[in-house]
Amino acid sequence: MEFGIVELSRLQFALTAMFHFLFVPLTLGLSIIVAIMETVYVMSGRPIWRQMTKFWGTLFGINFVLGVATGITMEFQFGMNWSYYSHYVGDVFGAPLAIEGLMAFFLEATFVGLFFFGWNKLSKIQHLVVAWLVAIGSNFSALWILIANGWMVNPVGAEFNPETMRMEMVNFFEVLFNEAAQSKFVHTVSAGYVTASVFVLGVSAWYLLENRHIELARRSIAVASAFGLASSLSVVVLGDESGYSASHTQQMKLASIEAMWETHDAPAPFTLFGIPDREARETHYAIEIPWVMGLIGTRSLTQEIPGINDLEAESVDNIRSGLRAYDALMEIRELRDETPEATRLVFEQNSKNLGYAFLLYRYVEDPRDATEEHIAQAAEDTIPGVAPLFWAFRVMVGLGFMFIAVMLYFFAMSSFGNMRFHRWALRGAVAIIPTPWIAAEMGWFVAEYGRQPWTVDGILPTALSVSRLSITDVALTLAGFCIFYTVLFIIEMKLMLKYIRRGPVEDVEETLDWRYKHEARLRSSGLTEAPHVDPKNQPAE
Repeated sequence: MEFGIVELSRLQFALTAMFHFLFVPLTLGLSIIVAIMETVYVMSGRPIWRQMTKFWGTLFGINFVLGVATGITMEFQFGMNWSYYSHYVGDVFGAPLAIEGLMAFFLEATFVGLFFFGWNKLSKIQHLVVAWLVAIGSNFSALWILIANGWMVNPVGAEFNPETMRMEMVNFFEVLFNEAAQSKFVHTVSAGYVTASVFVLGVSAWYLLENRHIELARRSIAVASAFGLASSLSVVVLGDESGYSASHTQQMKLASIEAMWETHDAPAPFTLFGIPDREARETHYAIEIPWVMGLIGTRSLTQEIPGINDLEAESVDNIRSGLRAYDALMEIRELRDETPEATRLVFEQNSKNLGYAFLLYRYVEDPRDATEEHIAQAAEDTIPGVAPLFWAFRVMVGLGFMFIAVMLYFFAMSSFGNMRFHRWALRGAVAIIPTPWIAAEMGWFVAEYGRQPWTVDGILPTALSVSRLSITDVALTLAGFCIFYTVLFIIEMKLMLKYIRRGPVEDVEETLDWRYKHEARLRSSGLTEAPHVDPKNQPAE
């Protein structure tokens, strides 16, 4: 197998996936925020909340359309670039994707149309139900995708069938309630809520700096800061749950994130800063916080978290076990019904490590021909890139705590400070608009890069998952995707900036501004109650 094909295929999927994820978190969060705003409108009847719902709903719609366009392309890649992966685990992986399309995407797409074109055709309550169905559909889409992705991390509810040479589902509910999938889902959607909150906060802060759409901006900040504070706190809590899940489903990834080369006495510390050195197998200038990693990873003071070196040695044992399973499998395939019972017993005892034997395909055509050196090389391959994981994780965590501080400030000023925001804080809110996307992309990088060299952890290596294509084929499609997605990104940014600069279409803001100024003049004249005046018949201020 040509190693260049693997690298190009990985690069193509990484680029398309990370580009698609530029739209996903904003879609998840804005759908909820818009539904909250419309709920307030229905309950209060105040036109300003209808204006807010329509304005932020427009930005949601732009983002939703481009998210759908880029997401569909990703699913086709499973057949184009990863055909052996689709063949090998399609019985399991395909089910959540099919349910996502039939149950969640159709629900979301159908009601998006009703949301935008049903304002004058549906009652307030009916339209509110539509708004929440759009939000539920968006989050259900994420649920099923992350169930599929969680199975790749922790492949439960499926068994290898030696007759078909494929993984087959044996328990759908184990796949559905997979702990890796559930922790991924709640962590990812919470990150999406933070992304949307920072976006709404930043745009609203820009309006206040420009002295435009003051009432819309103030109310939007109040909603975004409250929603964002709760979401940013939940990201930290649920991130802790993800760490606990990884401690027994992805031990090598967890050790690599910490650059923990040796098994540390329990409870293990958290490395706040350090410079990982893979050649020397140590982390230079490490600054550690005692106990923290042990508490996050094990929820105990006595359980150890294994280090990279011990896990690599364990991989050597797994590869040897996998070779016994592979040898028995080849005999089963050759003899079929005449296979001795002892051979089948050997396969059953070692089948859980069969995927480790597949790691040897990178070095030899037949894993049974592997030497001790090949086994050692394959075991070392189970260590992902330590330094990239180490730093990506810390960028993500650092930004997460920054979001808590920002949301806490704006929530406090909205709730107890009479919405008097400092200009430096408003400028800061505008400046940090891109940062939740950086945090989200770092999170996906940690999740996907940390799983290498596996497509399905412990089951199917990435190098074995690709289609039999030429380097030219993959390079041309990679270039095509880069050009196409760059055009889409430019379109997205122009549309979003156009509608943000234009602001809300309805004239509610001007009416409110005139009314407040008119009442202020009356109060300054000594009148305690303003007579009813139609602002439409008044001269412009």
